[in-house]
Amino acid sequence: MRITRKSLHEAAAQGIVSAAQAAALWEFLAQREGDTPSFRPSHILYYFGGMIAIGAMTLFITLGWQQFGGPGLLCISLAYIALAVMLTEVLLHRRGLPIPAGITGALAVALVPLAVYALQHTLGQWPPNALREDTYRAYHQYIDWRWLVMELATLAAGVAALWRYRLPFMVMPLAVTLWCTSMDLVPMLLGGESGHFYSDTGKRISTCFGLGMMLAAFRVDLRSTPERDFAFWLYVFGVMAFWGGLTSMDSHSELGKLAYCGINVLLIAVGAALSRRVFAAFGGIGVALYLGHLSHTVFRDSLLFPVALSGIGFGVIWLGVKWQRHEAAIGRWGRAFLPAGARAFLESRAG
Repeated sequence: MRITRKSLHEAAAQGIVSAAQAAALWEFLAQREGDTPSFRPSHILYYFGGMIAIGAMTLFITLGWQQFGGPGLLCISLAYIALAVMLTEVLLHRRGLPIPAGITGALAVALVPLAVYALQHTLGQWPPNALREDTYRAYHQYIDWRWLVMELATLAAGVAALWRYRLPFMVMPLAVTLWCTSMDLVPMLLGGESGHFYSDTGKRISTCFGLGMMLAAFRVDLRSTPERDFAFWLYVFGVMAFWGGLTSMDSHSELGKLAYCGINVLLIAVGAALSRRVFAAFGGIGVALYLGHLSHTVFRDSLLFPVALSGIGFGVIWLGVKWQRHEAAIGRWGRAFLPAGARAFLESRAG
């Protein structure tokens, strides 16, 4: 349900509320909307500028930065962190702008790996003739257990920053780091070679780690409010790790592929229950991949497969119509089997 100024004017015209009450309510809703992330022009500019700044100091660090050496790079990164923290303090406590403050806070956390990398070089923990894949540019490109020191420092800094500012976007660098940690832990546990991540064991570890992140996100979701969504980024990277590991696994039987499709259908159902589109997006891609497999392999020469698939599609639409008509009753029936806390949470989502 979306409330507009026109609808409030119409309510005032019908005597439901007074004109003064309608105006005051609109001002309240507009102020509240301004602090909630949305596709407003100002919010788009906030996130676009923030992602450019974060990308510039993480993904797009050039080899020219190596000329500063460890001490120089450490001073530069610490100066950037101090600037980002100062901007966060000003934007949040003086200007009352939590969204851009969360972005600059996330920038400060995202700079921690660079500072730790520079400190390691300064202390001589990296060889002077390090291979290309051992440079900071490879932090987001190669899988290696040696990045764990940088990742653990980033997690510690991210937790401290989140405790200090309590801004939802600051969960983003934590979620990214957790995802990277899941990939770098595999080589360490399985012998120290990055190629192990692409083994069946590595894929299973990634899938389990993603599942754990999703459960942790749900736990956080139970304690969050729609205005301050701390679980969003945990859901995003949890689903990515889970779905990516699951999809990359080799299944040598049609039964296994059918089970894969069933898991993706379950992801779509979970997304509908939690009102989280990331589940539906990845689940939809997984179902499409399975249907593509059926089309190109199992029913390659069949004339009836497209017709049957169209019929299934229309059937799903019909189920959607029935669901919409009886959604409240179905929801109450399904939530009756859940614990009280989860039931209350899903009822608030449904509302």
